Amino acid sequence: MVQGFDPIGTQVTALAAADPDAPAVTCAGRTVTRGELDASTNRLARAYAQRGVGTGDYVTIAMPNSIAWVESVIACWKLGAVPQPLSARLPDAEFTAILDLVPRALVVGRPDPRGVAPSVAADVVPDDGLSDEPLPEAVSPVWKSMTSGGSTGRPKLIEAGGDSRLPPAIGDALGMAPGDVNLLSVPLHHNTGFTTAAAGLLLGHHLVVMTHFDPHEFLRLVAHHRVTYLATVPTIMQRLLPVYRADPDAYDLSSIRRFWHLAAPCPPVVKQAWIDILGPDVVWELYGGTELQALTFVSGSQWLRHPGTVGTVVAGEMKVLDDDGNECPPEVVGELYMRPTPGSSPTYRYVGSTATSRDGWESLGDLGYYVDDGDERFFFLSDRRVDMFTVGGRNVYPAEIESALAEHPDVLSCLAVGVPDDDLGQVPYALVQSATELTEDGVRAFLAARLASYKVPRTVEFVDRPLRDDAGKARRSAVRAAVIARRVVA
Repeated sequence: MVQGFDPIGTQVTALAAADPDAPAVTCAGRTVTRGELDASTNRLARAYAQRGVGTGDYVTIAMPNSIAWVESVIACWKLGAVPQPLSARLPDAEFTAILDLVPRALVVGRPDPRGVAPSVAADVVPDDGLSDEPLPEAVSPVWKSMTSGGSTGRPKLIEAGGDSRLPPAIGDALGMAPGDVNLLSVPLHHNTGFTTAAAGLLLGHHLVVMTHFDPHEFLRLVAHHRVTYLATVPTIMQRLLPVYRADPDAYDLSSIRRFWHLAAPCPPVVKQAWIDILGPDVVWELYGGTELQALTFVSGSQWLRHPGTVGTVVAGEMKVLDDDGNECPPEVVGELYMRPTPGSSPTYRYVGSTATSRDGWESLGDLGYYVDDGDERFFFLSDRRVDMFTVGGRNVYPAEIESALAEHPDVLSCLAVGVPDDDLGQVPYALVQSATELTEDGVRAFLAARLASYKVPRTVEFVDRPLRDDAGKARRSAVRAAVIARRVVA
C-alpha cells in the first residue's frame, strides 16, 4: 500500500470539518451528517477503548446493515484496530471456527459462543461522559479482515495487504467520484459491501444503506435519493426486473451513471436487460477474489461484443491451466489461476486455510476460458470446480442451467445441483423460486429448447424463498445434501 496518506479515521474527521452538514449515511429513514458521524464514532471509539480495544486489536462486527454498523467500523479505524465483519446469522459452530483463527479484543452484535472475548450489543450507547472530540491519530495495521470458506470450504481470514492509510482516490478505478450518492444493497459484511462503503466514505459519498434487500425499496431509494453509483450482485439484478418491468414509469433510474455487478456469474439475459434499461456505458462488471491477486473489468459495450465475458485483466495476471498444469489454448475450459504483478506489494495474506497454488499462481476454484481479440484477451467463467458434475461422463456446469432458467420471465431465483443416479452417475436437479405458478413439465420444456438433453434437470422443485442471499451467495453443497436426504426419505 502506498503510504503518505492519512489513516481512514483522520480522513473521516477532515471530511466532517470541511462540510459538517453534508449527509453521510442514510438507513431505514434516518440520515446522519458527516459532523454527526464523526462525533458519534469518536465517542464509540472511546467506549471500545474502555473495554480494552487498542491499536492492532481485532474487533468482530456481527450485525446487520445499519448506521450502527458503519459507526462500529469507523470506531475501529479511529483506534487503529482491525474491523473483522461477520454475518450476524452465522451458526455458532461457524462463528466459533472463525473466532478461533485470531484473538479478538471485542465482539460487537452478539456474544462470543466460547465465552472468551468480551462483547457489546449492536445498539450499545456510549456513556454520556465520553468526549466526542477527535482522538489521537492511529493506524490500523490491516484496514480490513474479511472471511471466506474459499474453495476448501474451511474458514480463513483474508487480510488486506496494507494498513489504514488509504489513498482517498481508492475508488477512482471503479468510476467513483467525490460526492456520489452510493446505494448499498448487499450485506456490508461481504467484501463487496465493505469495500464499496469504505471507498465511498473516503470520497465523501452519501451512503444509502439498505437493511435488507427489497426490490420495491431499492428502486424507490434510487429515484428518491437520485443515486449515482452502486455495486450489486446478479441475484439482486434478477429480482429487480419483474418489479421494474411491471411499472417502469414509476421509477426514474436516470441518475445512475455507474452500475457495477460482481461476486457471481451473471446470466446473460439479466445482463442484457440492464444494459437495455441503463445503457452500455453505465453497466460494468468486475471479476476477482477478495484477495485481489488479479482483477478483470468489462464495460457494457465490451460485453455486447463478447457476450458472457467477465472482461480483460486490469490488475495482476491471469491464465487458464489444465489438470496437468499446462496452459490451455483459446476457448478450452480449464482452471483459472491468477497472481499479483511480480514485484508489486502483497494485496493480502491468509489466516487459516489457503487457496490452491501452482508456482506462485493461485486458483479460487473457478473454471473458465479465454478468447483473443486482437491485442485484448477476454476471459469467460464456466463454473466453480467444486460445483461441476458429470452426467454419463459429460461435464455439466450448474451456472449454464441457471442462466437458461434465468431467461424465463417468471423465475426469480434458481439453483442447479447434481444428484446421484444409478444409471448416469449424476443427473441435474433444479430448484426454482417463481413469481407465478409454474409446472415442472413447463420448466423442463422451456429448458429443452435451450440446453442439450443431458443438461435438462430430471426434477424441478419449486420453493417459496430466494435461493441465494443478498450477496449472491448460495450454499450449494448444503442444498445438494438436503435434496439427496429428501430423495432418500421419499
